[in-house]
Amino acid sequence: MSARTRVSPLELSGWRVRLRTLGEDDYAEWYEVRARCRDWLVPWEPRPEGSPPTPEDRSSFVARCAARERERQMGTGYGFGIFVESRLAGEITLSSIQRGPFQNAFVGYWIDKAEAGRGLAPEATVVVLRFAFEELSLHRVEVAIVPRNRASRRVVEKLELREEGVALRYLEIDGRWEDHVRYAITSEEWSDRRAALIQTWVSQV
Repeated sequence: MSARTRVSPLELSGWRVRLRTLGEDDYAEWYEVRARCRDWLVPWEPRPEGSPPTPEDRSSFVARCAARERERQMGTGYGFGIFVESRLAGEITLSSIQRGPFQNAFVGYWIDKAEAGRGLAPEATVVVLRFAFEELSLHRVEVAIVPRNRASRRVVEKLELREEGVALRYLEIDGRWEDHVRYAITSEEWSDRRAALIQTWVSQV
């Protein structure tokens, strides 16, 4: 499926951020942010040893958008651009959705270095959590982060997500098997904390 032929992109709204599935028309803006922030982003991205960085040419971007559209149609994953005042500021994904007795998914995100520290990633994460629990009826959402990635850990710490411990050599990141700190929130915790999280991060005061 071509990204250009998508009938209707999926959009989710917060206070400052708007999350929208990406298509070919977003390539130029996406590439500008990625190129400018490459040194900020690549060290934290999954990549087997000896493999080149993820390709960033237009055809690869279009193929990735099409793959995410297929995941969306199958209900196995959702990928969104993070937009602030119509500018692309990053991406956030809800991936590896598993149903049956598990009802689990993972959240991953990156943000433009120029926008870091403004609370945009926590806001986008709360928007995605609301979607995961209230629209998709998932039971559990996880976030796994390399321990020394302080910028990414600050996001989940601001949200006070529950830390579950360290998974040793959990994922190959930039050619190295890295430990990851695992954070999680369940639907029961979401129900208890929903009002405070929405008020703090999503509702304009």
